[in-house]
Amino acid sequence: MQKLLVIGSVNMDVVSNVKQFPLPGETIHSSDMKFVPGGKGANQAVAAARAGAPCVMIGAVGLDPFGDTLIASLSEKGVDAKSVLRKEGTSGIALITVSEEGENNIILSAGANGQITEEDLASVVQWDGACAVLLQNEIPWETTLAALRSAKEKGVRAFLNPAPARALPEELFSLLDTLIVNETEAAVVTGVKVVDVETAETAADWALAKGASSVIVTLGEQGCFYASAQGARAAVSAFRVQPVDTTAAGDTFIGAYAAASADGLATEEALVFAAAAAALAVTRHGAQSSIPDKAEIEAFLASR
Repeated sequence: MQKLLVIGSVNMDVVSNVKQFPLPGETIHSSDMKFVPGGKGANQAVAAARAGAPCVMIGAVGLDPFGDTLIASLSEKGVDAKSVLRKEGTSGIALITVSEEGENNIILSAGANGQITEEDLASVVQWDGACAVLLQNEIPWETTLAALRSAKEKGVRAFLNPAPARALPEELFSLLDTLIVNETEAAVVTGVKVVDVETAETAADWALAKGASSVIVTLGEQGCFYASAQGARAAVSAFRVQPVDTTAAGDTFIGAYAAASADGLATEEALVFAAAAAALAVTRHGAQSSIPDKAEIEAFLASR
């Protein structure tokens, strides 16, 4: 299997569990608090590696103690972290509050993630032997756009998950092999309010018309919808599980899908594999700590 590249954020997640989210001005007690390695880029890299793909992480951490922990965590989970840079100042931090229902609120502090430049990418990214690159929206936008242009020039497939959500310039869509968005992100990117498979298809068609080669819209409990410029369509149901923490569920789906695609699975099979990985992730606490490996995903599928 050819390697996957992930260019994006590496964070330390400070996770607090609460009965319910506080109201404005309200002080509540947390039942538990943990420090858990996260960041959308790092999460997707771990998900891809644990799903069986050789994976290289390109990102940055600070010179603080969190930086050492974050790099070590990536390496321990099978990700090649030699291209994670060290920057002056602090590492990225995400303050995450998780309710009893498993929903979360997140506040991001970019830290070193906000210092990654086009020059940094030029110094560390090795495109040779890469089949795809995964990108998100937690590093400077100009750097992400430069990476997308380079991937197009090198003939490397580009997967973009524009999260946190933002409007995308029209020129970007033709650079994408796969745009992956949830309901909220789809609404921001396409202007379509996504609530079900039918509206997901409308949003996907909008992005395809702008030049994307394929689009995946994830729909939480409703599963996901896939459409390609060649006319393929697929709706995949979500697996029914009892969630305890939805943190990194989307990242797990994306990393697992990219790994399955790199391994040669047909699109619908790869989507089912990714849906199973995400289902397992939401039954566990934390970001990277919740991500299943390939054997666990295959066992879950075999049991359904």
